[in-house]
Formats: sequence, C-alpha cells, structure tokens
Amino acid sequence: MIVRDFYKLKDTDRSVSDKHWNSVRMLLADDGMGFSFHITTLAANSEHTFHYKHHFESVYCISGKGSITDLATGETHQITPGVMYALDQHDHHTLRAEETLVMACCFNPPVTGTEVHREDGSYAPAGTG
Repeated sequence: MIVRDFYKLKDTDRSVSDKHWNSVRMLLADDGMGFSFHITTLAANSEHTFHYKHHFESVYCISGKGSITDLATGETHQITPGVMYALDQHDHHTLRAEETLVMACCFNPPVTGTEVHREDGSYAPAGTG
C-alpha cells in the first residue's frame, strides 16, 4: 500500500513548477502503478498550451474556474469543480485558468517526475527523457 500526504510532498522534489503552474507528483512511474497521479495548480489568469503526443491524460477539477479548447476543432468547454476531461486522442489543447484551478491529473504512461514540457507542449516519450 502506498500512502502519501500532499502537504508533505509539496516542498520536495516531487513538486515541479514553472511561472504559472505547480504539479505535486503523488505517484510516479517508479511506484509501479502503470499511471502517474498529480495535483496540479494553475495560476489565475494564466494560459497553457499542451500537446501530450506520447501520453494520455485525465483531469478532474477540484476547484477554480477556467476553460479548455481543443485546438483541432476550436471547441471550448468550461472547467469548474466536478468537471473531468480526458485527452484520449493526444489532443492539442489550450487550458485557461480564469481563477486558480486545482486539478487531479493521471498520466499513462506514467511520468518519471523529471519531465519538462518541450517547445511543442509535449513530454518526451516514456523512457527517452
């Protein structure tokens, strides 16, 4: 059994940030679960374009308000507490946080914890850095 406390992890190397977001990686690839689980906080009034070409992601909104736009179709969906979205087609998307968004995220394949977003908004394929 794995038991971890977000509040104890948020000040460790499992907490990854940039200027407008923070992701606390609760489960990583080396935990052997087949997925990774993160609590990600996006700053209010921020915009993020991602394209997870090598990963599937599922996201559940815990708190805040924003929107997600599918860049292939232009379709925009509101994100509020209780809303989940799944990037089942490696969807290129823009996420906008109108208010601070707190999200629970799962990645498959799991991330290792050292990934950084590449220029195209993706992570490298699993096992390649």
